[in-house]
Amino acid sequence: MACFGFFAPSGFVRDTQAVERAAERLRSLGHTVVLDESLLCCDTRFAGDDDTRLAAIERIASDSRVDVAVALRGGYGLTRLLDRIDFARLAGSGKVWVGHSDLTALQCGLLCAGGVSLHGPMVVSDFGAESVSDFTLEHFGRMLETGHDGLRIDVAQGWCGALEGPLWGGNLSMLAHLVGTPWMPVVDGGILYLEDVAEPPFRIERMLHQLHFAGVLDRQRALLLGDFGGYRPGATDNGFDFDAMVRYLRERFDVPILTGLPFGHVADKLSLPFGGIAALESDEGGWSLDYRLEGVTKS
Repeated sequence: MACFGFFAPSGFVRDTQAVERAAERLRSLGHTVVLDESLLCCDTRFAGDDDTRLAAIERIASDSRVDVAVALRGGYGLTRLLDRIDFARLAGSGKVWVGHSDLTALQCGLLCAGGVSLHGPMVVSDFGAESVSDFTLEHFGRMLETGHDGLRIDVAQGWCGALEGPLWGGNLSMLAHLVGTPWMPVVDGGILYLEDVAEPPFRIERMLHQLHFAGVLDRQRALLLGDFGGYRPGATDNGFDFDAMVRYLRERFDVPILTGLPFGHVADKLSLPFGGIAALESDEGGWSLDYRLEGVTKS
């Protein structure tokens, strides 16, 4: 069993009972839980000011009891801290850093420093939800226990083949904003997974063009798209929906594009390695992804 450390690097929590539910759920599974001292702090939209949130990251990294560091929630806040975080120290801490959304920024910095993490559940929206997803718990538990997982999606993609490569990605908006910064990983031959919430298809396409023009997509062997829900079609979209965007992207970019990967801002989510290794296979009936987390050693 593992020791979980809850920390708040981004937005503040409004439902404090969600923190209690998350801690109790993990304890009921046999784990122990450490709550950072600033977990419930609030400074406007943030879980404390910048110094407070930076100190929380450093405390979790230094706490010898903690095996798994789980972010409270996403929102916004890590961008303010990137130039102050010692990513080499975090990468060498031996902890598994877990979360999604805004935590993508921290995971990118970790990967640049040679560390790997898990793009997976968070305290409030997942472990602390009133009804927790069995799918999420099952896949997270398997990754934590064995470092290996996978799934098959029975939806034809129009591309057949097999390939392997480093698995990485996360929230599209965060990745697009990191282009041109020291915290944007350079991953050659990668399998890039992307998702976002409340972004209409034309904005998704625009951010993907940014990754393309910056040379990110040219270095990838495959692009895996997750859920991009939560948006309202506008009158000016005039029928330009997610499916229309995907059809265009498949014609525009010279990389296999597969859809339907469950991760990120959805209740049923995988815990995907951020920097691990994956094997992708696609046939006429659907596609499968097999992946493993590598590079984490307890110091």
